[in-house]
Amino acid sequence: MLIPHPAILRRLVEEYEALMADKGDVPDAGRRRELRVQDLAYTLCVSTGTREVGQALARARDMLAAAREPASVA
Repeated sequence: MLIPHPAILRRLVEEYEALMADKGDVPDAGRRRELRVQDLAYTLCVSTGTREVGQALARARDMLAAAREPASVA
């Protein structure tokens, strides 16, 4: 499995969470927002090897946490 770059994965998670938190009242933005949320959910699932966005977010957070930890030397 390809492993996404942490910066890209972090951006996907942050954008997805921001869109889910913002229920803006801008006309016409609803459909665009919905499509972007779907695109982000799909990309997160593909990037993390999962099938549900909740699992993808959890896996992405695990991957980001692991990327922050220093690599161990054997």
